[in-house]
Amino acid sequence: MSQMEKKAGLLRRTSSSKKPLKEKVVLMYDEIFSKEDPAKNNPRFWDELFLMKVNLEYLESKLESVDGEEVQRIQDNINSLFHHCIQALGEEHQIKVVNALQTLCALFRGVHQKNKSASGFDIINVLMGFDKAEQRMKDLMERLDSLLCGDGSESLKSLCLKLLLCLVTVTDNISQNTILEYVMINSIFEAILQILSDVSSRGQHGYDAVVLLALLVNYRKYESVNPYIVKLSIVDDEPTLDGMGMVVHQALTEYNRQYKDKEEENQGGFFSTLTSMVGSMFIADADEKLSVQTNEAILLALYEAVHLNRNFITVLAQSHPEIDIAATPATPTPTTPTTPLGTTPPSLDMMSNPELPLDPNLQTSNLLITFLKYASIVMQDTKDEHRLNSARLCLIILTCIAEDQYADAFLHDDNINFRVNLHKMPMRHRKKAVDKNIPSRPLVCAVLDLMVEFIVTHMMKDFPMDLYLRCVQIIHKLLCYQKKCRIRLHYTWRELWSALINLLKFLLSNETTLLAKHNIFHLALLVVNLFNMFITYGDTFLPTSNSYDELYYEIVRMHQVFDNLNCMVLRVSTNTGQWKEAASKVTHALVNVRAIINHFNPKIESYAAVNHISQLSEEQK
Repeated sequence: MSQMEKKAGLLRRTSSSKKPLKEKVVLMYDEIFSKEDPAKNNPRFWDELFLMKVNLEYLESKLESVDGEEVQRIQDNINSLFHHCIQALGEEHQIKVVNALQTLCALFRGVHQKNKSASGFDIINVLMGFDKAEQRMKDLMERLDSLLCGDGSESLKSLCLKLLLCLVTVTDNISQNTILEYVMINSIFEAILQILSDVSSRGQHGYDAVVLLALLVNYRKYESVNPYIVKLSIVDDEPTLDGMGMVVHQALTEYNRQYKDKEEENQGGFFSTLTSMVGSMFIADADEKLSVQTNEAILLALYEAVHLNRNFITVLAQSHPEIDIAATPATPTPTTPTTPLGTTPPSLDMMSNPELPLDPNLQTSNLLITFLKYASIVMQDTKDEHRLNSARLCLIILTCIAEDQYADAFLHDDNINFRVNLHKMPMRHRKKAVDKNIPSRPLVCAVLDLMVEFIVTHMMKDFPMDLYLRCVQIIHKLLCYQKKCRIRLHYTWRELWSALINLLKFLLSNETTLLAKHNIFHLALLVVNLFNMFITYGDTFLPTSNSYDELYYEIVRMHQVFDNLNCMVLRVSTNTGQWKEAASKVTHALVNVRAIINHFNPKIESYAAVNHISQLSEEQK
């Protein structure tokens, strides 16, 4: 049977001369798409329709195929179908409820697909009619809320969430989806929270509930008062917040596991052997093979929770055993009409475990550690726009965390140490780190490692300027906290200083290319100001007096970079041009660094000349 015949619901061809038979539901759809009222000759039409298995493909294609004039002629019938779908949601017969939910899904998708260029008001009119829209949507949201909060089957609840996700994602820009105004008025926020707070329902529907909430929060968030934003910001119920954190943690854990599996798969095969034979020639290809589809939906949910609700910060820090969940059996999910956003929920069951077995030999973890590992994978490759946006969102989340006092206190707590295995991009000049060598340290060290790793690995022609700005600003926020609280962090600061100096060197080497697209002076100013913080306030947060010696050594050793930067900004600031003011700010910021270089360099050169040494060691300096 051809694809076209399948779509039309054709059952079979009895002979070449006879017409193929159609499913009864398809014939009933055809009646709806005729001008006559389908219930005129058959009073039981609507009752019978919802007892028939829905043909989603045919119904959607039928809605998409009707032209403007035809829509006007059959609008009453479409309005009637929409109304009877809502009525069917109140039926005791579960088959009718399931078919009504799927039909509504097809209606929302089909009408939006047909009217992509039409205004939201036209779509509302086609689906339910202007005069009855408010009441229809009120009834729909009340029925969905009742189904989600009731004692009905889990598959029905799943379908309700899928319908809501379908409704929320039918337009490319969520803020242009006018129907969502009714979802704002008739809130289902409490139903979503109930799902997240209950262990059993969270295991089954937590993922869809969290994604739905994240999307609803983003509806016209900067244009009007969004009730979902207001309500999310004041949630203080611990089981609900914990439930939300568990869902996000589980989705990110699943991603990390998939990536690790692919990594191990690639290391053991022919590809790995070939790569080792010819050096690092195929590193780019290896990186491509390791790519796993990112999950922006769950990342958006984490951002909204961290950004809007201060109480959620405590969820980031809650420790639990780090369990290998690869062998956990998948939970079967009910067949649904759509999978919004192209994402699927994690097939793991840990969300429904209220208590986990404790073993003193197990490494503990938390949501923040899982997120840092996820970010270290996503931030490796920012060449395509999709992954670039993921990396940007990761850095925005880290910015929110670095700005929170409670989160900073937890990050810097010397009594709570973790061994965080960040993923690193394969590079020709360094060996792959061995997991066993990772020390147990305060979590802020892992955040700084992630920032250093990003700085070192993304100096490229298509320079991600906004990511670098966010990265340096995160480091600055963490240093401000350390200075304020006089926290002497035992961290290998030299790696950070070296990365920042190499970044300045890159900006200088690519000045012409980068200035055509970016204000490199703003980034240079932020980097120089980081050095100024270490020079001026280092005595309040550097671990030992030797740390100052190491700082001065790095500055003097790499003085040529700072000298070249000074020459460049002087040249630009003395000429008239758009970068004059930005360059002059860098000139003023370099005063401390240049004073150190001008103080030590003559003495070093004099000592070297007297002792006939061409190059001094670190100890001699």
